[in-house]
Formats: sequence, structure tokens, C-alpha cells
Amino acid sequence: MSRTSDVLVIGGGIIGLVTAWRAAQRGLRTAVVDPEPGGGAARVAAGMLAAVTELHYGEETLLGLNLSSARRYPAFVAELQEATGQDVGYRACGTLAVALDADDRAHLRELHALQTRCGLESEWLNGRECRRLEPMLAPGVRGGLRVDGDHQVDPRRLAAALVTACERAGVIFHRGVADRLTVVRGRAAGVVFADGREEAADQVVLAAGSLSGRLGGVPEDVLPPVRPVKGQVLRLTVPPAYAPFLSRTVRAVVRGSQVYLVPRENGELVVGATSEELGWDTTVTAGGVYELLRDAHELVPGITELPLTETRAGLRPASPDNAPLLGPTGLPGLHLATGHYRNGVLLTPVTGDVLADLLVTGVLPEEARPFAPRRFSPAHVRQEQPA
Repeated sequence: MSRTSDVLVIGGGIIGLVTAWRAAQRGLRTAVVDPEPGGGAARVAAGMLAAVTELHYGEETLLGLNLSSARRYPAFVAELQEATGQDVGYRACGTLAVALDADDRAHLRELHALQTRCGLESEWLNGRECRRLEPMLAPGVRGGLRVDGDHQVDPRRLAAALVTACERAGVIFHRGVADRLTVVRGRAAGVVFADGREEAADQVVLAAGSLSGRLGGVPEDVLPPVRPVKGQVLRLTVPPAYAPFLSRTVRAVVRGSQVYLVPRENGELVVGATSEELGWDTTVTAGGVYELLRDAHELVPGITELPLTETRAGLRPASPDNAPLLGPTGLPGLHLATGHYRNGVLLTPVTGDVLADLLVTGVLPEEARPFAPRRFSPAHVRQEQPA
């Protein structure tokens, strides 16, 4: 082994970076393995911090973790920006979820009732009130939910700032591809790179997003059950003559598909996102671009006048229950921080805190225990099955 770290993080996306930063702040010698730190799904994500409007039936436990992370965001951003001098594009602008037909309106009414039962703050608006908030909305908007507590951040800036924060905290970057996990006497002990180099560590954190389940050398019974879910995203530019175009994030369900528009302060408008179970394909397709523009046009007709500046596709890391895998595995020394699916950006602050506590104390914090990786272990699944 070339050298020894206290912690070796496999994966340099925002989840791996925040884990490394927090670990280094706690005095651990930390290294990150990634060929391109700051890349990954963050290059494609819109950065919605939507704990309330992203609520789905059956995900009330995940809601608690999402809300915990959302509450940490203002202080997290302030600390990160002070440490790096870099703006991460955090905006407390709120979100407006709208309905374009009677079925969508009924769905939003049900979502509003669920939010109310969960003690969340959201306000029902009629179509006229929605258009008063956002004049660019289509005349046919039938109603909507105003959620002032759902904010946004720019994931690309966030990733860049985390790289800088890690460097300043003494994190070592190994810009290579991790080929397989090293296991010595029944314990995770480091990695072997694709070029044959080796790196040793006392503890290993697997935070490689959708690639986490493909690392060689990991015993099958602890390999994370994550799969890639493709998402295509568009970026447009709002010329000064069109500003202000939208003042907050706007989202809707159009013909059964989710569409959202996220306006940045720098004039960028992010439109997304498709959700496609196509394995490892990251091709931007004419059909995907067409569907996003078509649905966005129904929501905000003026969008077709804006310059289209970028099309991109990425892969979300999804787990079987759409919740993250956080904490120790059945292999001593190996921890997981993956499977965040559509909540990776939102869960960044709480993931960093949880993993740092675990790495220092050996104990997984209480709020993260429902998301322990062992919930998917064969023994645990057998225990949960009815007799």
C-alpha cells in the first residue's frame, strides 16, 4: 500500500465531497478517489431543495431526513461560502407547484392534504392567484400550491465549492478510477486503482452514486442495491429584456410527467427532468428534449422564445425504496453514502454530518438509522417477511 489514510472516500460527487470535508474537519486524514472530483450527477441536477413539494406517499420517514437537511442548509451554505469565498447560488425563493387540468388539480389537492397531515406549510392558491405570483404562467392554470420553504442551490457551484473546501481542509485527491475494494482479514482496507496502484485506509466510504454497486471486491451480500435512473435536463438563458421571467421554482405534472423550471439569479433557466429506466445510457435524445420543451411550453408559453444553451443527461442513483443508504455495512470498515436518488443535493448537509459522526464515533446517529444499508441485507429481508 502506497500510504494510509484514516478515511478513503470512493466517489467525488457532492455526497463524497461533503463526507470528506466533514471528516477532515473532525481531524481525520481523508482522501477522495475520483477521476474528476466535482462531476457526477451534480452536473445535471437542478438543485431544488424541495422537501415539501417532493413529498410522496409512503415516504414519510424520508421526509424527516429531508426536513432535517433543509433546516441545515442556511448555516451549511454560510459556512461553505466563508471557507471558500465561493458563491453556491443558494436562493430562498420558494416553489409554486401548479395544475393544468382537473386531474392535476385533484392530485395537487391530495398532495396538499398529505402535506397538512404531516404538519408541513403549504398554501392552496386558485389559478388567478398563481398567475398573480408568476405572470408568465399559462392562462389555463387551474390552481397550485405555494411552498415558501422549498428553496434552491446551484449544484455545479456547490460541487466546485466543496472541492475547494476539501483542498483547504487537507483532503488528498487521487484522480483515478477505483477498480476494486481491498479486503484484509475480513475488513475493508483500501482500494486498488485501475492502473494497479493501491491505497490503504482504516475506513472506506463508498459514495460513488449510481456506480456504487459496480465496485469490484465488495462481497455480494453488502454490495449496495443501487441502479441508474436516467434524467435529461435543458438549460436556457433569460435575456435581460425578458427578465424577470420567473421569480421562483415552478413545477407541474403534465400528462403524467413531472416538469420543473428553476430560475437562477444569473439568468439561467433549468428545465427538467425526464425519468427513464434505461440502464447506463446517457444519450441526449430528440424525444427527451421535445417532451421537456412541450411540457414546459404548456406551463409557461413564453419559454419557446428563450435561447437553448445546453442539453445534458445524467444518472440518478436509486435504491429499491428511493431512500439513501447511509452507514456501516456487514463488512467491517466499509460504509455507504449512496442511493440518494432525486434528493442528493437536498440531503448533502445531513449526509456529511451523519457520516462524519459515524467515522469518528463508530455510531450511526439516530436520525439516519432507518436508512442503514443493512435494511437490504438478506437476513434482514427474511426477518421482515411475514410468516
